[in-house]
Amino acid sequence: MTKQIHLAAHFPGVNNTTVWSDPRSGSQIDFDSFRHLAQTAERGKFDFFFLAEGLRLREMKGRIHDLDVVGRPESLTVLAALAAVTTRLGLAATVNSTFNEPYEVARRLASLDHLSGGRAAWNVVTSWDAFTGENFRRGGYLAESDRYTRAAEFLQTVRELWDSWAPDAITAKDGQFIRPGGISTFHHDGLHFTITGRFNVPRPPQGHPVIIQAGDSEEGRDFAAASADVIFSRHSKLEEGRAFYKDVKSRLARYGREPGDLKILPAVTYVLGDTQEEAERHAAEIRRAQVSPQTAISFLEGIWGRDLSAYDPDGPLPDIEPDLGKGVSEGRAQFRGDRGAVAAKWRALAAEKNLSIRELVIETAAPQTFVGTAATVAEQINTFVQTDAADGFIFVPHLTPGGLDDLVDKVVPLLQEKGVFRADYTGPTLRDHLGLKTKEL
Repeated sequence: MTKQIHLAAHFPGVNNTTVWSDPRSGSQIDFDSFRHLAQTAERGKFDFFFLAEGLRLREMKGRIHDLDVVGRPESLTVLAALAAVTTRLGLAATVNSTFNEPYEVARRLASLDHLSGGRAAWNVVTSWDAFTGENFRRGGYLAESDRYTRAAEFLQTVRELWDSWAPDAITAKDGQFIRPGGISTFHHDGLHFTITGRFNVPRPPQGHPVIIQAGDSEEGRDFAAASADVIFSRHSKLEEGRAFYKDVKSRLARYGREPGDLKILPAVTYVLGDTQEEAERHAAEIRRAQVSPQTAISFLEGIWGRDLSAYDPDGPLPDIEPDLGKGVSEGRAQFRGDRGAVAAKWRALAAEKNLSIRELVIETAAPQTFVGTAATVAEQINTFVQTDAADGFIFVPHLTPGGLDDLVDKVVPLLQEKGVFRADYTGPTLRDHLGLKTKEL
């Protein structure tokens, strides 16, 4: 059976690889940038538009990391504005379950679902560091073992709030009359939350806004299998994607769910050219622009845990050993693991290929996922989905806001010709686009 491909668009920002030096690179704050990318995605009949979010400005060596996007507007506020300039495109926001409260998040997401006519989605994330926690009243952070426990109870509580309104609780079109008994008192008494009252927003049009989850740990995979509608996956290589897809889909049955109840969408990038050679040359130019000399040194500092500003990015790796203590980077998850093992691996690779610091960072950073002509990229996308390595993709452009234009104009029509991607939307809600049922009481 031929599968239908699901496509989404990510507005780059957190962990971004935007090529700022390109003259086509625009603002990360002006509403027109969000509008352009969202309307391009809707023109391409994409399922949804996705915003990531960080809760603190990341730092390097005790200073704000000046290679990051800063000052980004809050995601749900942006999406509420986009609801007014789009008609069918799903609107997905990252909202943290560690430093928010269920009532507030349930209210904001239900409001977006109403204002957009059933197009809201929530990417449920957790935070692991005290650095971020310092921005919040209760401060601190959760232990690794508690993050998903709180997230699961948080999501459960939010759903209880949404379900406390019957679908027909409002009996007049102007919203002035409420059916007696249509709104229940909610009461939740759990490990992390004890709340009682009445929810003040009617049940969302989708029943529950679409739930997205991005964790890749064992706990994250189980959390997604139990509760999510979409996984924002990092597995963008074919064989890795197939293994991840098989593993997560196999977990669904234990939670009474079918394989189609959860869509797996890896984050991917692309580069197009009139020929394969041109596309590969352009891809190499983009990677070099993304890894500037300053970027290369700062990335190496994150692994080495030292100030390496005196080193030449076009020279060899430092002859000093990494400092495996606290490190010099705050708020960047990619520097959390075994930095000593990474440094040893990098030394071996640099020696084997005679790589400079900058060349090494380019070599070890994730390459573009799909590179080629429009026809070959369309075929690569289709092969990935039809062989069960994914259900579709979340595209992360290297330019803002025009980075999806050529994908929509050149690749999407070819997928439509193959009959593997919709020619038009068939329903008004995001659940319709994803082939998911409206959540009933």
